[in-house]
Amino acid sequence: METLWSDFLNSQWHDWRGSGRSEDRLELRAWQERFLSDWHLAAPVPMPAEAASAMRHFRERLHLLAVKLADGGGMEDGDWQLLNEHLALDVVSRRLIGRPGAVRLVYVPVTEDWRHVRAEIAASFGETLLGGETGRIRVCDNPDCRWIFYDDTRNRTKKYCDDKMCGNLMKVRRFRARKKAGEERGEES
Repeated sequence: METLWSDFLNSQWHDWRGSGRSEDRLELRAWQERFLSDWHLAAPVPMPAEAASAMRHFRERLHLLAVKLADGGGMEDGDWQLLNEHLALDVVSRRLIGRPGAVRLVYVPVTEDWRHVRAEIAASFGETLLGGETGRIRVCDNPDCRWIFYDDTRNRTKKYCDDKMCGNLMKVRRFRARKKAGEERGEES
């Protein structure tokens, strides 16, 4: 299951096949447009330089927190402060929308900018924490990938961001390593 916060963290892309290539997609216009559209957010595109710097800094800090939680660590005061700092950036008004019998309360941002986007990302991460689901935050077991994901499987054993890509790649790598080790033992005999 992809979340707003994991999609944001994974804007720092690494080639899962092991070429060593990486790409910061955060400042790519196409990534910004897709990200905002997918998550029903609004902000100016292209992202202003000051906003890009703030987004990168937030991504680095949130990434460190996600990795810490994936490794079994817990939330500390500074971690809560990080999320609260970004939540405080957003001002919203509340509106009742609907018709009798189907009314809902919605939060409407006062400004539609990248500060609002950062607040929504912090809120998304906070919802994961409130759900008590930090044990489901994972880093892909493919060391070349580094993708952060939320493990939505029933038994909480998902190891790869994508079983067909990283999972198969790692299976092939293990097979080749065993085959090579077997050939080397055969040559020594």
